[in-house]
Amino acid sequence: MPGTEDKLRHYLKRVTADLGQTRQRLRDMEERQREPIAVVAMACRYPGGVASPEQLWDLVASQGDAIEEFPTDRGWDVAGLYHPDPDHPGTTYVREAGFLRDAARFDADFFGVNPREALAADPQQRVLLEVAWELFERAGIDPGTLRDTLTGVYAGVSSQDHMSGEQVPPEVEGYATTGTLASVISGRIAYTFGLAGPAVTLDTACSASLVAIHLACQALRQGDCNLALAGGVTVLSTPTAFVEFSRQRGLAPDGRCKPFAAAADGTGFSEGVGLILLERLSDARRNGHRVLGVVRGSAVNQDGASNGLTAPNDVAQERVIRQALTHARVTHDAVDAVEAHGTGTTLGDPIEGNALLATYGKGRPADRPLWLGSVKSNIGHTQAAAGVAGVIKMVMAMRHGQLPASLHIDRPTPHVDWEGGGVQLLTDPVPWPETDRPRRAGVSSFGISGTNAHLILEQAPAPSAPEGSETRRDLVVPWVVSARSPEALRAQARALALAFAGRATETDRMDTPVDIGWSLLRTRALHERRAVVVGTDRAELVAGLEALAAEEPHPALVTPPPAPLGAGKHMVWLFSGQGSQVVGMGAGLYERFPVFAAAFDEVCGLLDAELGGSVREVVFGGPRERLDHTMWAQAGLFALQVGLARLWESVGVRPDVVVGHSVGEIAAAYVAGVFGLADACKVVGARARLMGGLPEGGAMCAVQATPEELAADLEGSGVSIAAVNTTDSTVISGPADEVERVVALWRGRGRKTKALAVSHAFHSVVMEPMLADFTEAIRDVKFAAP
Repeated sequence: MPGTEDKLRHYLKRVTADLGQTRQRLRDMEERQREPIAVVAMACRYPGGVASPEQLWDLVASQGDAIEEFPTDRGWDVAGLYHPDPDHPGTTYVREAGFLRDAARFDADFFGVNPREALAADPQQRVLLEVAWELFERAGIDPGTLRDTLTGVYAGVSSQDHMSGEQVPPEVEGYATTGTLASVISGRIAYTFGLAGPAVTLDTACSASLVAIHLACQALRQGDCNLALAGGVTVLSTPTAFVEFSRQRGLAPDGRCKPFAAAADGTGFSEGVGLILLERLSDARRNGHRVLGVVRGSAVNQDGASNGLTAPNDVAQERVIRQALTHARVTHDAVDAVEAHGTGTTLGDPIEGNALLATYGKGRPADRPLWLGSVKSNIGHTQAAAGVAGVIKMVMAMRHGQLPASLHIDRPTPHVDWEGGGVQLLTDPVPWPETDRPRRAGVSSFGISGTNAHLILEQAPAPSAPEGSETRRDLVVPWVVSARSPEALRAQARALALAFAGRATETDRMDTPVDIGWSLLRTRALHERRAVVVGTDRAELVAGLEALAAEEPHPALVTPPPAPLGAGKHMVWLFSGQGSQVVGMGAGLYERFPVFAAAFDEVCGLLDAELGGSVREVVFGGPRERLDHTMWAQAGLFALQVGLARLWESVGVRPDVVVGHSVGEIAAAYVAGVFGLADACKVVGARARLMGGLPEGGAMCAVQATPEELAADLEGSGVSIAAVNTTDSTVISGPADEVERVVALWRGRGRKTKALAVSHAFHSVVMEPMLADFTEAIRDVKFAAP
């Protein structure tokens, strides 16, 4: 039965191949579900005036304490709120906590929010929106470019006391619903920026921001979004939380968290907001985004039926840590440190400490203990923003190679068996040296309702070495500063001057003037009010910025126009025709800007074969008589114009309208997308070659007259209207003797005339002999609508 055997053999081969493909697809799917997630930007505001990740690092690295007196700008009865008796109704026995400064302030005009809606909006909506804008710009992304993209928003909240228990004020009626709904906290961000990915607000109390990061990572791996904002926010509109926890005696009287300390006497409530921008690591590398750190793995679980609704569960905490390690595919001894939940409570800290000993502490080398700390000792318990604060702190610690100390630890709590495992408290700063593997840290957050989260962070992979030669230091560099109002423009200049003046070494990020200039133009939204500072070095540029901030003149400063640039103002590019060519045109740009050089060479490569010579050699080397020949002039101008267009586009300048004359029309059509570069070069090459092959002769002349005035004199002469320069300037073209006759007539009438230096009578009937060959040469060119 040879036929049956052949069929069986064929079938088995096909099944084997299918099985192999299925296994590969499963492996790919499993790998995708575990793909590391890159942290490409971070932004935050925390107590102590912290307004950036760098300031948060400065605070913890200097062992700063951000706890301060209750604010007086919230409308709270601060004097009547305090009472030392925990059982006294309506009061709290603490006088200090961590607060966001200026939490009530909001630039509604900047975000297009009307005043009544802004008043009704929960401060958590407002501050998170502001930090989201900062996050995008810190990632080097113009927020306007994200409209209709698969960008997700995952926001954790816990406090929602804005306008709670009170009648809606008449002035904000109609806006109170959207102003207080938790769903709008994430939805407003998606709406403002036009984001098309998932927008999720979640409340797991103290673990909310870490759970938000976990869900965002899952969404990225599943393809629900390509970018994700994740974090949390807590702004206390009322002192209710302090009153409630005072009744439970859960607050430290001095308002300070003392994590894992024998002196721990309760938690200290604070406010904060933190967001990180997440992207699949492979996408971040492909898109050229800076990777600050990597989320290697994460896990979320629940306490379930523990010994109380709000009581921690040691078994659940151990389980979530092991799940996160498994997901990250790392062993417990490959993690160097843990940023603990560490609230400073006498019940919670010992349970957490013993869970860490059981998971991370066993079997560790004596010289490599697990280091344990908590940022809550610096800024207090920021609740829904606590987990992301720990993430930001540990990413910064990895980047600085140092583990900062935790504060207020008189001695380790005796309720944890510190001698039974390799876990040590960070009572002093500890170096975090480079080893043969990346630095890694765990981050924990445990919610009061029982939802636990643990995250494994990893040091960012080393960036690829930049290609190309070192940037010249003698270049005059423009810095474009923009804002929505004159006051904001001055504030931007002041902030940039302070930031740049403070960078003392060349190793600081974005330290060179060229880098700063590029980033200001390419990674920032350009607003209506603008100014430009130009200079070659730090001192000159900073002086220009300081002058802008002070509204003073300075040689390095180009001040903004008296009226803002309206959105209706169009950018127009005009591409000229023959006559504008000069030997050496573009040579300086070719030497200085690789983008220009690449575009110029690409055009020359497509034209050289058609023209039988080197366009670049003729343009840069001449002689002038050769470049003035129509064949080389057209090719050279087109190469120059494409290079200029690419150069402008590379710095973020793009046209709304393009206009061209003669060969410039082809360049304009290419920039408008009428055809691709290869087809555009085919048109230019055929046009230049065929025009150059026509007999020389003929003339062109500009006459001070309108086409209507010239019509009678041109009839039957063979002279054509070549171009209309202005309302009273017309270029005529044709046989030399006929052109001269018409010119003499108008010169005699007292009109101005100007002969053009050309080899042919372009744009006239003299060109008609080339039309059939030109039509055939461009027959295969594919055209599209602009």
